[in-house]
Amino acid sequence: MLTGSMACMKLGSKSDSFKRQGQDWFRTSGLPTDIIIEVGEVSFHLHKFPLLSRSGVMERRIAEASKEGDDKCLIQISDFPGGDKTFELVAKFCYGVKLELTASNVVCLRCAAKHLEMTEEYGEGNLISQTGKFFNQVVFKSWKYSIKALQCCDEVLKYADEFNITKKCIESLAMRALADPNSFVEYGGPMQSPGGSVLWNGISTGARREDTSSDWWYEDASMVSFALFKRLITLMDSRGIREEIVAGSLTYYTRKYLPVLKRRRHSGSSSITPLSTGSVLSEEEQKHLLEEIQELDLPCMQKGLLPTKFFVDMLIIAKILKASPSCIENLEKRIGRQLDQATLEDLVMPSFSHTVETLYDVDSVQRILDHFLSWDHTMPVGASSSCSSVDDGNLNESSQSMTAVAKLIDGYLAEVAPDANLKLPKFQALAASVPDYARLLDDGLYRAIDIYLKHHPWLAEKEREDLCRLLDCQKLSTEACTHAAQNERLPLRIIVQVLFIEQLQLKASVAEYLPVLGSLVGRSRKLGSDGFSGESTKGGWETAVRENQDLKVGMDKMRMRVCELEKECSKMRQEIEKLDKTTKGGGAFGSGSKTWENVSKKLGFGMKLKSHQMDSAQKVSSLKSNNENAKIEKLKDVKERQEKY
Repeated sequence: MLTGSMACMKLGSKSDSFKRQGQDWFRTSGLPTDIIIEVGEVSFHLHKFPLLSRSGVMERRIAEASKEGDDKCLIQISDFPGGDKTFELVAKFCYGVKLELTASNVVCLRCAAKHLEMTEEYGEGNLISQTGKFFNQVVFKSWKYSIKALQCCDEVLKYADEFNITKKCIESLAMRALADPNSFVEYGGPMQSPGGSVLWNGISTGARREDTSSDWWYEDASMVSFALFKRLITLMDSRGIREEIVAGSLTYYTRKYLPVLKRRRHSGSSSITPLSTGSVLSEEEQKHLLEEIQELDLPCMQKGLLPTKFFVDMLIIAKILKASPSCIENLEKRIGRQLDQATLEDLVMPSFSHTVETLYDVDSVQRILDHFLSWDHTMPVGASSSCSSVDDGNLNESSQSMTAVAKLIDGYLAEVAPDANLKLPKFQALAASVPDYARLLDDGLYRAIDIYLKHHPWLAEKEREDLCRLLDCQKLSTEACTHAAQNERLPLRIIVQVLFIEQLQLKASVAEYLPVLGSLVGRSRKLGSDGFSGESTKGGWETAVRENQDLKVGMDKMRMRVCELEKECSKMRQEIEKLDKTTKGGGAFGSGSKTWENVSKKLGFGMKLKSHQMDSAQKVSSLKSNNENAKIEKLKDVKERQEKY
């Protein structure tokens, strides 16, 4: 007779009359036993009839053993689902002894019943039908019991897969994960009225349940083995659950079983804190798990759905655990795919190689950058080294990603530059890997180079010059130019080039400013010539005086700046001429008056600069003269109007 509750089902009605002595079980019914069933190392001394009346397999095995003529037959079962503990329950069921079906034992019992062919043909209400009812009425209607049953499938996975128990448990869980968690009630939990209020003894309390977040199932799902967890999230993904939810569950599972990942939690990850599993995986098990995770080919593993920090942390663990080279390579590729989403903290990885003396894993970052560049990140049409003139808002997605990576790599170079063991070729190779058009400004690269020169003072002059060739001085900001012009660590050639560029930029600014000055002078004349009276005349006079003062201050500032630059260039010329005198046969720069011209030509400016300087000086002088004449004329006109008035 079957009696049941929501948590278990009771089978049988007789009292337990089984007794164990060491490795032997005996049925104490008063009748002598006539069969011995050996399951593993445990022997069961039983009677033939209760067994063959319930199981087709036992019927055939007993018949075969009886043909040998032994009064007490022996049957050995080497591979039984659930082992001797499950066979003990099966034997009790055959004898009609009371036992309970629970989510913890129903999987093994159903596998055993299927294995022994305990169908309705061998008795009504046989074990196959009883376990089937329990699955349908209890297990598959509860998330908690489905999880428990799925955990038990690991113990008998071969049989559970053969009899489709694993598949049905996973389908049940996937269906409930897709549903609204507030729409179903777990057994043992508080009941809920149709309106959503909590019920107490069937009476509405008016209290409302709090809405459950989408990550409510993460902890429960992480209790199963990764093989079953992978099948679960794969089915969920195929059923249409949001990819970011699947990605969150994978992150949660990984951080739970790879404890090193907990050191740096992603700011945007789930608010749930993984609980202790009660058992820690060995290093070999952790390495195997890590390699399995990185081999997953789910949409959630694609760009953007999992944080870059997650893959970086996995890469660090892979190197600590000495994972396979293919595992490390695949992780570096995954990081490379979404390098534009990484932060500087992500890339600063310590070096775990005994053959490399550097503090940081620069080689790995170089490979990651190469993977990023190998993807479809091509230079936008019309882009060039002067890409700084392009508006950031007009850059396409590829260009924006490249610009973000350029800033990231420049920051990384500045971070690792103080490492005294970082060789110049590695530093140069990483800096040169970034395309020229990706850097809108070279300030970040200049800062990294300056830090590297500061912490590597033993570099030869030629090595310094080779390193500084990475810089495009025309893409330095005004602040960077000012700093570079006074930087003693830079080679002389770079300092001279920076001074020339700074002077050219100033001349260009003056040339752009001249039309503006002309328009302001025109407005001043108009204010002085128009026939206003009273307060209007007074306002025009004050405006003209104020504008003239502003013009004078602006011109004085520009004149002082030009003088300063000319003095700096003059000093530089004198130093070069001194160097020229010490050389024999013309030296490196030539001799006499050709020295300055040679430097100009070497830097790519030629004689254009000289004519440009003369033109700008004439314009400034002419502007000043016109401005003073305009002021005198305007004062005379205003004075005449005041006398008439």
